[in-house]
Amino acid sequence: MAVEISTEFAERLRSAEYMWFTTVRADGMPQPTPVWFIWQEGAFLIFSMPNAQKVRNIRANPKVALGYSASPDAGDYLVIMGEASIIDGAPLANQVPAYVEKYAEGIKNISMTPESMAQSFSVAIRVTPTHVRGE
Repeated sequence: MAVEISTEFAERLRSAEYMWFTTVRADGMPQPTPVWFIWQEGAFLIFSMPNAQKVRNIRANPKVALGYSASPDAGDYLVIMGEASIIDGAPLANQVPAYVEKYAEGIKNISMTPESMAQSFSVAIRVTPTHVRGE
């Protein structure tokens, strides 16, 4: 069952550069990682390198969490628990206009082009929220 994210938070997420994405390793250890993302059609879209630990974690256990705070004191936060899935056959990042637009400057800052970034970060992950809490 998917849940709604308020219009107010959806607007903040459009401009947020990253969120903390927590997956769980096979030994039960949580693994938080900052990730780039876009919010679209009721889910988060994240791209990853194919051999990243988070991809292995999701294949074994799709339960994940995303965390975001817009304020330095975390008084304005959003925590999303959800189900992650690897999207086989998904368009690459450079074929997702909203992603390319949001991260154009960031992609340049890591000395990549949208095409080289899409080749390196070729695994698409969809996170569908199941529970949301925030201030």
